[in-house]
Amino acid sequence: MVADSIDRLRAAVRDVPNFPRHGIVFKDITPILIDATLFRDSIDCFLDRCRSLTVDKVVGIDARGFLFGSAVAYASGVGFVPIRKKGKLPFKTASAAYSLEYGDAEMEMHIDSIEPGEKIVLIDDLLATGGTSAAAAALIRKAGGELLEAQFLIELEFLDGRPKLEPTPVVSFLKY
Repeated sequence: MVADSIDRLRAAVRDVPNFPRHGIVFKDITPILIDATLFRDSIDCFLDRCRSLTVDKVVGIDARGFLFGSAVAYASGVGFVPIRKKGKLPFKTASAAYSLEYGDAEMEMHIDSIEPGEKIVLIDDLLATGGTSAAAAALIRKAGGELLEAQFLIELEFLDGRPKLEPTPVVSFLKY
């Protein structure tokens, strides 16, 4: 991972004030996704981390985690596991609940997605409060997967989501 890559990615993240509601500054990664070089740079950040690990599968969280996670899984030659919001997967699922500032939600994963002992990397675009990621980590562990690392393009450090993923190592490339 080259420093100018990180600098280019950081410069491309667009702040959108008052989205999705007043007082929130949304970190929009669309400029990264629509630029082939920047998208490749972002995937390379994840791939550089994964090269030092022995990974059986990559798990991506609905929906932007699918973009990064599936590309990393493809380039790494391993399977990809989607974790989605409740009611979006067609087969038998396991679920994990988590709290949001305005209520509760659930994430689901197909029960046959991860075999006991498989080594897993969890990938998503953003770590904020950590609720969604913690639910995904719980699903991975419930299936018997060994969660090696949770990786994020962006971490909003002031929201303190990292501790919710303990003891899993957390890596983020852009910190705000």
